[in-house]
Amino acid sequence: MEFDFIVIGAGSAGCPLANRLSENGNYKVALIEAGGKDTNPWIHVPVGYFKTMGNPKTDWCYKTESDPAINGRSIPWPHGKVLGGSSSINGLLYVRGQAEDFDHWRQMGNAGWGWEDVLPYFKKSENWEEKTGEDRGENGPLNVSPTRLKRDIVDAWITVLDAIG
Repeated sequence: MEFDFIVIGAGSAGCPLANRLSENGNYKVALIEAGGKDTNPWIHVPVGYFKTMGNPKTDWCYKTESDPAINGRSIPWPHGKVLGGSSSINGLLYVRGQAEDFDHWRQMGNAGWGWEDVLPYFKKSENWEEKTGEDRGENGPLNVSPTRLKRDIVDAWITVLDAIG
């Protein structure tokens, strides 16, 4: 077979990329994933990451190099080995990077990587389930919702952190 594009990795980047390239019907796209289908039932429940991370059937089981800053330890670095990639084994969490990190990358000379540069792409990808604010998208392919589990201690902690900012 012949393809116009070959996308390697069917995770959080590869799947949307393959979709965008193929959605107008003008291109033939091959999406290649080394892992298997996401049929493991633990992938589809929030606490399932206890059973998917560190499982060689769903996780590549990478580890960091030993690091002197953490007493020479090596830390597990979960990486999904399944359709959906790491997003399939992360406990159904969606977390954007911090705006300050993106702005820092821009300040280091990476034009186009500031928060205001990347925010439109986050918004384009999201279908925020609550009232849409100026920093959230509403028609994207990725359904996103705020946490449904509330704990008073966590809310208090966040309030304190916001106050000391």
